[in-house]
Amino acid sequence: MKKLLAPLCALGLLLSACGQPAASQDEDTLHIVATTYPVYLFTTAVTEGAEGVEVSLLVNQQTSCLHDYTLTVADMKAIEGADIIVMNGAGLEDFMDDALSTSSAQIIDCSEGTDLLPAQGHEGHDHDTEYDPHIWMDATYASLMLSQISQSLSELDSANGDLYTQNESAAQTALTEADLSWREALEPYKGRSIVTFHDGFQYFANAMGLTIFKAIEEEEGSTASAQELTEIADAIKLTQKYDLGTMPIFTEVNGSTASADTIAREVGCQVYQLDMIMSGNGTGIQPYLDAMQQNVDTLVEALA
Repeated sequence: MKKLLAPLCALGLLLSACGQPAASQDEDTLHIVATTYPVYLFTTAVTEGAEGVEVSLLVNQQTSCLHDYTLTVADMKAIEGADIIVMNGAGLEDFMDDALSTSSAQIIDCSEGTDLLPAQGHEGHDHDTEYDPHIWMDATYASLMLSQISQSLSELDSANGDLYTQNESAAQTALTEADLSWREALEPYKGRSIVTFHDGFQYFANAMGLTIFKAIEEEEGSTASAQELTEIADAIKLTQKYDLGTMPIFTEVNGSTASADTIAREVGCQVYQLDMIMSGNGTGIQPYLDAMQQNVDTLVEALA
């Protein structure tokens, strides 16, 4: 476990544990645990090429609602052995509260200081969080997350500080260029309404100038009732009379499409899939850019 700098305790930047981390057998390696796949991609983008730094991913599942996630034995060992834990924040990792209370790791909260959107009301179940935690779905917030990670790691591991800064700059450049192209591609469809079968697309829709007419969140293994589906279909048909074109429905990749298909047949629209980017392979900023590009391409296809 690599020795970390202590001054951040006084500065109070993004860190919840100011004590010296406990020693481990691997004293020359800085062990960083990223809680989710987007955070992992941003962290590996910043740390690329850093000697003595190891970044591991805690949760790699295609689900953006982690309120039911249960830490495994392997997860607990990873948290216990971490020098630094990089979190999405905004309540997404509430399932880690007990584990973090006993952890000596430094905590980087990527949502710290950001303007969070309120959690949407939706069908199916209620969240305990006050804010919507899916901030990575907006490139502007992704940029802030990169900055939080880079600045915090530079303070904690000053030996690699210059490299972290350089890596962040390269990632920010690629992200900015991609975001400009995404917004340009969706500019003709600003103001259009969509229906989503997940409430986590709020940041994405706002960034692209779209309106979420309805966000339907269903419990895993269950579907909306027949009455709920009828009410949603009737509302969509009424709105489509005054909207530009049909209102497409979007489900989450690997999520259930049964209810969405039912509504689509009723209102005469199509069902498409968007990726919440909560699982995948690869490191660095490129897998994030590729997934977001695919989402934009899907939107253009659906709205054209």
